[in-house]
Amino acid sequence: MRLKRRIITTGDGSKTIQIEDWDEQYHSKHGAVQEAYHVFIAHGLRLFNNTNVNILEIGFGTGLNAFITFLEARKQQLKVDYVGVEAFPVSMDEVGELDYCSQLNANEYQQVFDVMHKSRWEEKIAISEDFSLHKQKKDFRDINEANLFNLIYFDAFGARVQPELWTEEVFEKMFRALKKEGVLVTYAAKGSVRRALQAVGFTVERLPGPPGKREMLRGIKK
Repeated sequence: MRLKRRIITTGDGSKTIQIEDWDEQYHSKHGAVQEAYHVFIAHGLRLFNNTNVNILEIGFGTGLNAFITFLEARKQQLKVDYVGVEAFPVSMDEVGELDYCSQLNANEYQQVFDVMHKSRWEEKIAISEDFSLHKQKKDFRDINEANLFNLIYFDAFGARVQPELWTEEVFEKMFRALKKEGVLVTYAAKGSVRRALQAVGFTVERLPGPPGKREMLRGIKK
């Protein structure tokens, strides 16, 4: 049975999808775009100055994180290979209602955002000369790559509603998937999440959180 969903406007004026049955959102109700930039760009992507960055996103969802990474990579002159894993893709109707290109003053890249969503799953495509996207439709627990990624955006639904995604078992897979000195960033700050990250080998930092959250976590594979 499909859970009841609706589009809501968040604190910064940008939109997200709310799953009413869970009282859970795809992005922070305090500001979808603000949260995405704070967690994944400011404390993730901007750590990398080299020209090639392999990124794994846990929870492709609305495509917001992939799209702002595309925009930011152009500014930083990065070459990005982006893998987005999602078990339950959002609909194109929902994508249209979110209207992220207008919110980000990036209407010139509307076609890019559309292609990100319309492209086939399980197929690597060139979004631009310096940005590739490979969407994979599967459970996060089925990820088995090793020493492949520089950066992981861990953006699964919260542990309150999906605790099985915030376990040592899952984070061990994330640790293995990263290259040495690879980084995992997440909006989460729960002590149980921090301890699970540390248990599998991450060196964990507690950082100031986005609007509405006191802290967030960043793990590094030393």
